[in-house]
Amino acid sequence: MSSVLKKDRFKLPDGVIYLDGNSLGPMPKTVPARLASVMNEEWAEMLIRGWNKAGWMAQPTEVGTSVGRLIGAAAGSVVMGDTLSVKVYQALAAGVKMRPDRRVILSDTGNFPSDLYMAEGLVGLLGQGYELRTVAPEDVAAAISDDVAVVLLTEVDYRTGRLHDMKKLTALAHGAGAVMVWDLAHSAGAIPVDLAASNCEFAVGCTYKYLNGGPGAPAFIYVRPDLADDVEPALSGWLGHDSPFDFALNYLPGKGIERMRVGTPPVLQMAALEEAMKVWDDIDMGALRSASLELQEQFIAEIEHAVPQLTLASPREAKMRGSQVSFRFEHGYAAMQALIDRGVIGDFRAPDIMRFGFTPLYLDTADVSAAVAVIKDVMTNALWDEDKYKVRSRVT
Repeated sequence: MSSVLKKDRFKLPDGVIYLDGNSLGPMPKTVPARLASVMNEEWAEMLIRGWNKAGWMAQPTEVGTSVGRLIGAAAGSVVMGDTLSVKVYQALAAGVKMRPDRRVILSDTGNFPSDLYMAEGLVGLLGQGYELRTVAPEDVAAAISDDVAVVLLTEVDYRTGRLHDMKKLTALAHGAGAVMVWDLAHSAGAIPVDLAASNCEFAVGCTYKYLNGGPGAPAFIYVRPDLADDVEPALSGWLGHDSPFDFALNYLPGKGIERMRVGTPPVLQMAALEEAMKVWDDIDMGALRSASLELQEQFIAEIEHAVPQLTLASPREAKMRGSQVSFRFEHGYAAMQALIDRGVIGDFRAPDIMRFGFTPLYLDTADVSAAVAVIKDVMTNALWDEDKYKVRSRVT
């Protein structure tokens, strides 16, 4: 585990065991100085010249290549910008247009709701018999039929951590003539991903979780290189134009992945992410995965020994999980608030999921045992059973 542990690179509050990097990663220590430099030396001094002089306009593809290294994507096949929901919409719309004789978008009931909402919105806009079809995660393979235009799946289930088989399901989609879109929100920076080997057409993901880009960090979209000059962007934004500063009145898509850009890149957020990505320069994803599973197995064993009130919701078999472990408890929200109050930060997902993320960049075996001790105390002594812990906040 020592080969991936970089706890000294992160700003973590004293007395806190952070098991929620699967929702929002902690801040790398060098980010504030980088942002100060961008604000004081670039924005303040260069003003609008920063787009050229400081390289702001090139950031989306340059940072995209850094992210691409962690997900098995060739240089120049990933671009950053906008939010994950926007990128889901772009990929879905482009995929549907590639199969004009089909009307079904297939997904599963374990998918993140926003992905399904974007699919619903697209279907509603298209009309003409288009439908979003959802099945249980375990039934996806059997549901990939020859009327499906696009298969949209999130590789790692946000609630349970259950891991889809990317290579197998992509092959099944292609065998049925469908386009494959993967959401890597809980994969990028958490598990080894090889988009090139999977042969999927599209992938999207966010960067504020395991990649530690900060709240509101830009999302990414991947387009398989052989398709990049042919896909038709549904959101034909100014910066996706072939020559945006010609100010032509009609849209002409840019070359390659550049056509998947939409609006002005968020320079400050992009700079924070670019700086955070330096943590990954010498990280081997296989070693990271091994360390993550070691922590997870320790956590599961210790919780099941010491805290019988909790029921494992994640797959028992390690290779079937992403980089999180979830337990069920009827009063999970209140219990999680009690834990947070005592310095063990995880989160809650309705209706009864207590969710814990394991990021070996800044967590070690001692952290796991210390967290379990707090969880045992909270559960054994029903410390969660106070009114203040039962009042739902807007973010759970």
